[in-house]
Amino acid sequence: MKRLLFALLFLFPALSWGSDLGIPDSGPGNCSSGFINPVTEISWRCIFPMRIGGAEVASYGETDPTGQTTSPICICTGGTLPRLGVKIEFWEPSRIIDTVANPYCMMPLGAKIAQPKPGTLRGGLIYQPGGNAKAFAQMHYYIFPAWKILDMFWDIPCLDDKGFDVAMLSELNPAWNNEVLALLINPEAILFANPVSALACSADAIAANLGHPRNELFWCMGSWGNAYPIAGSITSTDYVEANAGLAARGIYSMARMGLLMDTTPDGCALTPTPIWKKNRYRLQMAKPVTQNGCQPIGEDALIWTKGASPTVRDNFMWIQFKKVDCCVTY
Repeated sequence: MKRLLFALLFLFPALSWGSDLGIPDSGPGNCSSGFINPVTEISWRCIFPMRIGGAEVASYGETDPTGQTTSPICICTGGTLPRLGVKIEFWEPSRIIDTVANPYCMMPLGAKIAQPKPGTLRGGLIYQPGGNAKAFAQMHYYIFPAWKILDMFWDIPCLDDKGFDVAMLSELNPAWNNEVLALLINPEAILFANPVSALACSADAIAANLGHPRNELFWCMGSWGNAYPIAGSITSTDYVEANAGLAARGIYSMARMGLLMDTTPDGCALTPTPIWKKNRYRLQMAKPVTQNGCQPIGEDALIWTKGASPTVRDNFMWIQFKKVDCCVTY
């Protein structure tokens, strides 16, 4: 292992921090977008199913892979006195994730904030022998509390109350742009980014197609590939599915950095989740095509990507929905 690390360190001076896919540089590129419209570009049916006190009040055909609460009553013991409350469950649109071929293209803002050195950091798709293809994209992770922005549901205490912010720009993260560096930062990738561990992902792919991703196979993203290496390149035969995989990998990246928070089972607090519980997350494509519905992490592209993208060099914006368990006390 020491020899391997020394060899990798020796190679660092020769490594490029940008994409090494061999994608021809097409100049500045087009960052055509506009400010996000949360009313029309968020699929609000994805907040369902919603339960109050264990009783389902609405579903609109959506399923909940996390299961149903065992008790309608919850007790929060964090304060001076225990507080009795009612358990509420729903899915909150609280984050936006960009996966863009054009570096620094901020999709929700409709603007490109910088121009990198020509020939670096760009994304796209390159076909490889055997029919496979490898995609690369930059990832931007935004804090976007949609319900707060729309001034909705202020009486629910568990909603995200942060303001709009940019939490991650992958252009500034060398590990996202270099798989070798990503391996050194997350060395557990050696255990999971290999053919043997990849075989287990077939079970996760089947489960994801049924709407129930397997949390115990945390390194798998169903039909979207492997969560490792935590970098911006991914192998896929479908470009839209590849970008969905990179968006999901962005969520996992935030988890590994200790920046992903989930509600506790009793609904009383937030807790860091260094290993994601992927069945608590959904993705909805908002651009270039606004989808009417969400996908669980890993659902096969044949089910949902028809007509989703007209080109192989496109920019995508995804809405992240997170499952919220909330204890509303009185």
